[in-house]
Amino acid sequence: MNKILVIDDDQSIRETLYNFLKREKYETASAENGEKGLELIKTINPDLVISDIRMPGMSGLEILEKAKEYNPNINFIMITAHDDMQTTVEAMQKGAFDYIEKPLEIDRLRLTIRKALENKKLSDTLEALVEESSVQYELKNVLIGKASVMKGIYKKIGQISNNRVTTLIQGESGTGKELVVKAIHYSGITKNEPFVAVNCTALTESLLESELFGHVKGAFTGSIRDKKGKFELAGEGTLFLDEISEISPNLQIKLLRILQEKEFEKVGGEKPLPMNARIITATNRNLQKLVDEGKFREDLYFRLKVVTIEIPPIRERTDDIPLLVNHFLKKINNELHKNVFKVSDDVMKMLVDHYWVGNVRELENTLMQAVVLSKSDVLEKENVLLRKSDKIHGEFDDITKYSLADVEKNHIKLMLEAVKWNKPLAAKHLGISLPTLYSKIENFKIASG
Repeated sequence: MNKILVIDDDQSIRETLYNFLKREKYETASAENGEKGLELIKTINPDLVISDIRMPGMSGLEILEKAKEYNPNINFIMITAHDDMQTTVEAMQKGAFDYIEKPLEIDRLRLTIRKALENKKLSDTLEALVEESSVQYELKNVLIGKASVMKGIYKKIGQISNNRVTTLIQGESGTGKELVVKAIHYSGITKNEPFVAVNCTALTESLLESELFGHVKGAFTGSIRDKKGKFELAGEGTLFLDEISEISPNLQIKLLRILQEKEFEKVGGEKPLPMNARIITATNRNLQKLVDEGKFREDLYFRLKVVTIEIPPIRERTDDIPLLVNHFLKKINNELHKNVFKVSDDVMKMLVDHYWVGNVRELENTLMQAVVLSKSDVLEKENVLLRKSDKIHGEFDDITKYSLADVEKNHIKLMLEAVKWNKPLAAKHLGISLPTLYSKIENFKIASG
C-alpha cells in the first residue's frame, strides 16, 4: 500500500485530505507544520508528500528542499493559492512533481496523485538498471557507438591522428562531423597545437578569404592593421573547414594552390607564408556528385579526400541509440543541474524506432527538451516531443513534403525554445558558430513566441 503524508497548518484541509486518501485506500499520515512533517518523512519514508506552500514557521519550499536532501526521489505535490504562482514556479524548479490550486478539485487531485505514485514506482524499478548502465556506458570519449561502422571510424581516427594527412569527412547534418575532427586533433600529434574551425557558409566570399588568409594593412577599405588569418593561426595544429562544398570557384582555386604548394599569401600581401597545419574538411553534401555536375573542382576534390571518413546517420546504427541517450542525459543533466537519468523500456523503444532526420543533434535536442519538462528523475513519455515531420520506420509518405531547409528551420527553432533563446548556448548545442546562428535566424525569419 502506498504511503502518503499530508502537511498543512489548516486543520480543515488536513482532515479533508486525510479522509479522502483513506477512502482511496492509501496509508495516510498528517502533520500540522513543517517540523513535524520532516520528522514523519524520516520516520515513515512516504511515497508521496502533499504539502501546503505557505505555512507559519517552515514553509512548504523549505520542507521540499530538506526532504530532497534526505531522499532525492521523494515526490511532492504542492498546494498553492491561485495568486501565488511565483512561489509555485519556484517549487517546481526545486523538484516538486506538480501542484494543485485552492480550492481543491477532487478529480484533479486524484489524477495527480496517481501520476505521482506511478512515477515513483517506475523510478524505483529503474534505479538498479540505471546504476548498472551508467557504469556500462561511461565513456571518456565524446564519440559514442559500438556498431561495426563506428569501430571502423575509430580505427581511422587513430591512423589519422598521428600524421598530418588531409582528410574529408562526409555525413548528414547532425551526425557529429566536428566531434570526429576534434577527436583526430586532440588524440594525436596535434593535441598541444591550435585547433581552428571555420564555417564556410557563415561569411561572404570576400570576408571568408580575409578570414582564411588574413590581410595586410591597406588591402581594402577599413583594413587599418595587419590581420592574421586562420591558416596562420592554426600553426602546426588543425584547420577545420566545415561545409567546404559551399566555397566559391575562386576560393576553390586558391585552396587547391595552398594544398599543392604548402604556402599562402595574405590578402593584399606579396610575401608567401608557410602552411603547416593539417587540413580537415567536412560537408553534408555529396562532393562527387557536385564534381560530376561541374559545381566543385575535381582536382581539389582529390586533394581533399586523401583520407575519407563517412559518418552514418543514426538510423543505420540504432543499436547505439541507448548509448547515445545515456551519454546525452549525463551531459544535459550536468548542464541544466537536473537529475533525469531513468528511461523506461517503452520510452527507449520509442527513441530507437524514431527516424532521426537531424541525427545525433536532433536526438540531443529532443532529450534536452524532455529533461527541461521532466518533473522527476524519470524521462517521461509525454515530454519526449518527437517531430511529426520525421519519417518513422515503415511510413514513407510524409517526409517528401519537407525540404531540408524546413527541417533545419524547425530544428533551430526547437533548440532556441529549449534553451529559452540563449543564443550562445543554442549555437553550442547546434554545433555552429554564433554568427552563423544569427544568420540562420534572420534568413529563416525565426521569431520568439
